[in-house]
Amino acid sequence: MTQNHTPANTPASPSADAKSPQARKPNAGKSPDSLTPDVKIAHGWLHTARFLTTAPQLEHLPALDVPEVAFVGRSNAGKSTCINTLTQQKRLAFASKTPGRTQSINLFSLGKQGITDAVLADLPGYGYAAVPREAKLRWQRVMGNYLLTRENLKGVVLLIDPRLGLTELDEILLEVIRPRVEEGLKFLVLLTKSDKLNHAEAQKALSIARLQSGGGEARLFSALKKKGLDEVAQMLWRWTHDDGAAVATPAAQPQDAPEDEPPALD
Repeated sequence: MTQNHTPANTPASPSADAKSPQARKPNAGKSPDSLTPDVKIAHGWLHTARFLTTAPQLEHLPALDVPEVAFVGRSNAGKSTCINTLTQQKRLAFASKTPGRTQSINLFSLGKQGITDAVLADLPGYGYAAVPREAKLRWQRVMGNYLLTRENLKGVVLLIDPRLGLTELDEILLEVIRPRVEEGLKFLVLLTKSDKLNHAEAQKALSIARLQSGGGEARLFSALKKKGLDEVAQMLWRWTHDDGAAVATPAAQPQDAPEDEPPALD
């Protein structure tokens, strides 16, 4: 086939001009799928996670301009283990010896060279029977307000034990965030401990979760077998970088990480 040659006087494409403002915006004009990073880049980015602050009440949360991804779920759903596995750190997220006792929102900053470009939020586990009713109601309100009003919230990861499926409290949470999901909030139902299921059971649980995700996505995950680790790491990176929303800022001065578990309200 005859090859067409560009006339010599044809001006170069703006995208080829390294000095063009458009060329300096690698995310401009790209679809989310085209922004999926190399898995090593995603894992390296998550490995930069560091403790930022703990907030016993919403008013204690710092106002941030960078995207925030919240991890929520019932006590014993494997939330802390999931965060620690994704960030390749053993004790970044604290797993309380008493399920349901940790009653603070813990923030972890992400970004290389001291520049924060995203934040992970570890919300208190819910549904543990031994927690006093007053504390349960108080934290249901706090979590509901956080999920509805946190302005920089970019995505929510709901962790579910697939052997139990979605419980009543999980379904309530789904209803709370459904309006924001319909407006574009990223949402993932993550089926933890999937190594406890055989292939048929895992696929059935995944199919059900997809139907119940309310416009979000669903994935199988196992910290023990490292199943789903690459896919989730890439997804989190894409959520926080897909439209240039990550406005990198100098990292806030981290507070000292709690020597034990964060303060409890009960």
